[in-house]
This record gives sequence, C-alpha cells and structure tokens, in this order.
Amino acid sequence: MIEKKAERPRISVLGCGWFGLPLAEHLAKSGFAVKGSTTTGEKLGILKSRGIIPYLINIGADTMAIEDSFFDSDILVISIPPNKNGPDLNQYPQKIQHIADAAKKGSVKEVVFISSTGVFCDGNSIVTELTIPNPEQESGKMMLAAELLLGMETEFRTTIIRFAGLIGPLRLLAKHFAGRAEIANGLAPINLIHLDDCIGITKAIIAQQAFGQVFHGVAPDHPTRAAFYTKNCKVNGFEQPAFKSELLQWKQIESIHITNLNYQFQVSDWNAWLDSLTQ
Repeated sequence: MIEKKAERPRISVLGCGWFGLPLAEHLAKSGFAVKGSTTTGEKLGILKSRGIIPYLINIGADTMAIEDSFFDSDILVISIPPNKNGPDLNQYPQKIQHIADAAKKGSVKEVVFISSTGVFCDGNSIVTELTIPNPEQESGKMMLAAELLLGMETEFRTTIIRFAGLIGPLRLLAKHFAGRAEIANGLAPINLIHLDDCIGITKAIIAQQAFGQVFHGVAPDHPTRAAFYTKNCKVNGFEQPAFKSELLQWKQIESIHITNLNYQFQVSDWNAWLDSLTQ
C-alpha cells in the first residue's frame, strides 16, 4: 500500500509588510498554499506576482473590511505591530480581538502572533521566555495586552514570537547614530535579529509544529551599542558616532525555547556579519 503524504497546512499571513511579505513569499516557494493581506490595493499585484493569494484587508477598532475566506486556513500568522506614534495606539487590542473573532469563525487551528521584546523594560538583567513581561512604553503595553488576549482563546492555539530589534534590507539602523556625539549608554548590550532568521525561526516552528509556546527571536550575540553601531557606520560609509563609555539601563534578551528547536542562526556573529557586507 502506498502511504499517503500528509498535506501541508494552509497558511494566512495577516500583514505583508517588512517581515510578513518575505515570510509569505518564502513559504509559498517552499510549497505551502499562502494567503497574504495588504491594506493598499496597489500592493495586491506584488503579492500575486510572488505566489501569494492576495487579500485587501483593513482593520479598525470598530470596523473590519475582510473576506471570510482569508481565515479558511490552518495557520494564521498575525504580523501587524501597533503604530507607536499613531492616534489609535490604544485601540490595538480591539483590532486583535476582531482578528481573533474572525479566526474562530474560520478554520484556523494555530495562531502565530508576531510580538516584540518591547514587552520588557530595561531592568538591568538577562531576560528569557520565563521572565514575566513588564513593559514601560505604551506600545509594549499594547503588545502584551494582545498577547494575553490571544492566549486566553480556546478555539485555536496561540504561539508568540517576540522579535528583538529588526535588521536587514531597508533597515539601516546605523544611520540613526551617524555623526552624533555623546551618545548615552555605549556599553549596553544590543538585542537584534536579522530578517533571514526571523523567517527561519518562524518556518522552523511551523515545520516542527512547535506551537503553543513563547519564543524570543534574538541573535545569541550581544556586542555593545558602541562597538556594533560604530562599525556599522564605518561599513556603510556614514560619519562615525561617539558613544559614552557607560552602562546605564539595559537588558539582554536570550531564548531558551529557540534552543529546543535546534535552529541554527544564519547571523549569529554580528562582527562577522558586518565584515561580510564589505566583501
């Protein structure tokens, strides 16, 4: 008897932005049936050209323009961070509730929520998935509220990925420090992750069905702000910054659950990565 191959799960990516679009494209190229959403009609063609079934979706605190068929998937990836400077920041949990309600009406079994290590304050300590979140910034509070809201749902299982600072294409973090002097907290450790590893970790969770957990997506290398951004500016041809040799408030994000995935980081040494940019 020929054994029937298990069907790949159908995946919907809500929010095809800086991370969501390359994730959806990568999953589609890997053979998954992928639906992706955008808030602008002009982007629908881009999604389709990359093998993604396009949807135009707009979600507000009180309204949601959405097609029910978007939630006819096994896995829903939610990648719509709150707008830190937007007037509707405090309405973010209501938007997530709308999404949860729509997911329950569909066939979604697993929700992967893209969160942020911003749910932790700079408490001068090492932080893991076992650390209780304690956000200071309003955006972190809204993100944590969304995490708790989704975690209470019983009709689907929630997996949370808290990404650290995002770096990769179109994210030249060094430009924010270029030419500046007397930059505070030069000895604080950085907490960053490259886009390639954001995609790799998410795909590993899906492939291993490691759902229902919290993961910290952060590279295991934590050089100082001064060391990383000074070299980053040099590599990119920016004017050199000057950091104060001091350690003020800080946190170092680590992951114990990523280790359980046996995931191999594509960018695990920031100094080597910076050197590769000049080759």
